[in-house]
Amino acid sequence: MKPAVIQLIRTSCLSGVMNTIHNYPPLKVTNVLLSLLYHPDETVYWPCVSLIGEVVSRLAGVQTESARTVMRRLMWNLNDESGGIGWGSPQAMGEIMARSRRMSDEYGHILVSYIRPDGNFIEHPGLQAGVLWGLGRLLHAYPQHGIDIERDLIPFFESADTRIRGMAAWIAAAVSDLRITPLLAQLKEDDASVRIWMNGLMIKTTVRQLLAGNPV
Repeated sequence: MKPAVIQLIRTSCLSGVMNTIHNYPPLKVTNVLLSLLYHPDETVYWPCVSLIGEVVSRLAGVQTESARTVMRRLMWNLNDESGGIGWGSPQAMGEIMARSRRMSDEYGHILVSYIRPDGNFIEHPGLQAGVLWGLGRLLHAYPQHGIDIERDLIPFFESADTRIRGMAAWIAAAVSDLRITPLLAQLKEDDASVRIWMNGLMIKTTVRQLLAGNPV
């Protein structure tokens, strides 16, 4: 199934892949897609994030415990005890929750905890960008999960890594009650280039445009 899924992703538009993917057994195709979170080609990797969200969110409506098992597996990947890095896991979590209110209500606080020093803070810079993308995806769908996160976002607003600043700005655009005006004013002038997966496409934008909620 794995070569077939990769070939499908490389030769079809995302909406077409989503229509076809539902012909596969959901648990088997989920396992294939999870393995592709480690794929080095982003033209395969990012569609897989969207596809995991599509398949698992549907699964949550009919086999809720199976969807929970997937979420727990993604969380385990981010645990130091797993022995892995967890590439793609926070992005997949965010995509699933953005598509499933049930999953967001159950696991939204876990994703938020990955940016909190008193929570399950993720220190790896590469993973931080992924956590912030997943959190942005979640909060643009369900902004109520972002209550009182402004203090936790401050270090990311000040990061030298443009990916991290960009993702943090994207989160800020989803949460309307942020009270850190000086930092937001600084980001409004930030024209650093950022690439972000959005609406099934990889787009090039800027930190300033992400903060404004107008990335294209």
